[in-house]
Amino acid sequence: MDYIKMTAVFRKLALDAGDKIMEIYDADDFDVRAKSDESPVTAADEAADALISAGLREAFPDVLLVTEEQADTHSESAANFLIVDPLDGTKEFIKRRGDFTVNIAYVENGTPVRGVVYAPAKGRMFYTDADGNTVEEEGPFDHDKQGLTKPLKVKTPDNDALIVVASKSHRDQATDDYISKYKTADMTGAGSSLKFCLVAAGEADLYPRLGRTMEWDTAAGHAVLNGAGGAVVRFDDHTHLTYGKPIYENPFFIAYAPGVELKSA
Repeated sequence: MDYIKMTAVFRKLALDAGDKIMEIYDADDFDVRAKSDESPVTAADEAADALISAGLREAFPDVLLVTEEQADTHSESAANFLIVDPLDGTKEFIKRRGDFTVNIAYVENGTPVRGVVYAPAKGRMFYTDADGNTVEEEGPFDHDKQGLTKPLKVKTPDNDALIVVASKSHRDQATDDYISKYKTADMTGAGSSLKFCLVAAGEADLYPRLGRTMEWDTAAGHAVLNGAGGAVVRFDDHTHLTYGKPIYENPFFIAYAPGVELKSA
């Protein structure tokens, strides 16, 4: 795989999709509909998906593309594949809270090895470079030319004063009970795949998710965290979270900076 090309394509498509999303986000009103699983979808999800899908299929015509908004792709499988959530955090988008992201990733043999997470309303963009290392690019962004980047690395955690990040829209008692097993200095809430990026950037140590997610929700963030030296493991047995599972559904998981003393379920 040409990772130099992949990095450039992912970055540009994420920025282009972000512009489409913000056009709708900044409008006076937009329609919200329910999909078959009762999750919300907007014109922004669909416009971003159309743009990203077309770009990826043109750039990588021989690689399987799995995307949240195209149900017919959910029954396909391959050892290596592209996986997209064009607008993760639709609930945050609808509430105009800004914590939504564009997510594009490439999975090789069960592991997300390249990815981009772009939060257009927050002006933050994280991605893996051609060597697989994670960077954050400084805005404002030029769609055709990479700007200044800084390398990201997870920080060394203090197990007596951990910073924990959890979901804004999917927080529940089980999650709070699990977090209570740790000694925490601070708790922060974030939407979408930004939680992985906060750990990757050293702004948090631990992100537990005790709820249903799909692989398109997590693959790009997982790649970003991997490239910064972090890890994502299953909640039940702490083995590595792998991809390409039936219907692309995840088990509960924990994303963390190595050095965190993980607690059992």
